[in-house]
Amino acid sequence: MTISTRRIALGLAAAFALGGAALAQQPQQAPAWAQGRPDSMAASPLAPHPPRLTVTPPEQVPTAALRVPEGFQVELWAHGMPGARMMALGDDGTVFVGTRVIGRVYAVKDEGGQRTHRIVAQGLRQPNGLAFRDGSLYVLAINEVYRYDGIERNPEVQPVNLTEAFNLPRDEHHGWKFAAFGPDGRLYTNVGVPCNICEFDRDAYALIVSFNPDGSDRRIEAKGIRNSVGFDWHPQTRELWATNNGRDWAGNDMPEDTLHRIRRSGEDHGFPWCAANWRDPFLSSGPANCNEFVAPAALLGPHTAALGMRFYTGEMFPEQYRNQIFIARRGSWNRETLAGYDVVVAKLDGEGRVTAVEPFLTGLLDEANNRFLGRPVDVLQLRDGSLLVSDEQNGAIYRISRAR
Repeated sequence: MTISTRRIALGLAAAFALGGAALAQQPQQAPAWAQGRPDSMAASPLAPHPPRLTVTPPEQVPTAALRVPEGFQVELWAHGMPGARMMALGDDGTVFVGTRVIGRVYAVKDEGGQRTHRIVAQGLRQPNGLAFRDGSLYVLAINEVYRYDGIERNPEVQPVNLTEAFNLPRDEHHGWKFAAFGPDGRLYTNVGVPCNICEFDRDAYALIVSFNPDGSDRRIEAKGIRNSVGFDWHPQTRELWATNNGRDWAGNDMPEDTLHRIRRSGEDHGFPWCAANWRDPFLSSGPANCNEFVAPAALLGPHTAALGMRFYTGEMFPEQYRNQIFIARRGSWNRETLAGYDVVVAKLDGEGRVTAVEPFLTGLLDEANNRFLGRPVDVLQLRDGSLLVSDEQNGAIYRISRAR
C-alpha cells in the first residue's frame, strides 16, 4: 500500500467511525408500521410477518392442507416464484405475476399441462401492480409505470417508461399499487395513505384514481379509501367495487377491513376520520360522525388484509357463484389471534347488496397453534372458468376447479 493510498484508507476509516458514532447518538426511528401505536403497547410483540424470499420446493408447499367446498378441487398450478402476489392475464394466456419486496415480475405459461415461468423484470421498487390490454403489459412499481408492448410474442421487449406522464407519489409506505383497466378503457390504480393514521392531502392520498392509458387526464374515482389493493367492476352494472385495509393499533377487533361499492366518480368513503362505520378517536379534527360519507358495502374482518378481488363470470362453477366476489385475505399481523389467510366469497343479491361473506378456500391458518402456512394475495379467473390463487409466502399459485 502506498503512503497516499494508506492516508486515504485511514481517512475513510475515521470518517466511517465518526459517522457511526454520530448515528449511535441519534435516537432510533420507529419503523413506519409502528406509527400510531399507543405508548401502552410499546412493548407489544406484534409486527409484520416478513415474506419468504427463497424458492419453496413443491413438496413443501401446503397444498394438502387446503380445503374447498364439496365438488371443488384445488391443485398446485405453479411454484418457484418467491413473493408472488398480483396477477394479470395476457391475451395469449400468459399469467403475469407481480411482487413487492423481491422486486420481480414473473410470466407463467401453460405448455401442454406443465407450467413454466421466467422473470420478466427485476430490481424494481415493489412492482405489485399489473394490468394487461391490447397486447401490452403495464407494470406499476410505487410511482414508476412501465409498458411492455407485445410482450407475449416478444419476451425480450424493452419497456416504455411512462413514469413522468402518470406522476404518481413516490412514498413507499402503502405506496405499492393494484392496477386494472376499467370497462371505459381507462387504467385504474390506488394511492395508499403514507402513514398508519394521520392527516394528509385528501386529493393526493387514500384514493382510487384513473388515467388514460398514456398517463393523461387523472381523475379521482373514490377518496377516503385508506389502502385498496384490489378492485373490480360488476359484470352487469359496471360499478366499481374495492377492498380496503383498515388501520393498525386500534385493538384486536378494530377496525375491520372493508368492501366498498363505488357508484359514481369522486365519492368520499371517510378515511382518516371514519373506517368500517367507526369514528376514529385518534383524530380530533373533522366531522363528529360518519353520516356524510359512503358506508362500506360489507365488513371483512379485523386486520385480515383483504386484497385481490374478482367478480366470477365463468361457467365452470355453479350458478350460485356467478357475479359474486372472490376475495383473497392475506392475513393479520396486528392482532394477537391470527385472522384471514383464506379466500372468501361476498354474496350479492339482485340489488347489489352483500348478504353474506362465506369461506371458500381455507386451510392456511392453523388456529390451534396460532400460525399460518401461507398467505393468499390475489385471485384470477382463467378462461376455462377455473380460479387461480396466489400465495406470497410460498411463491406459489393454486388452481381451483370443478368437474362438470
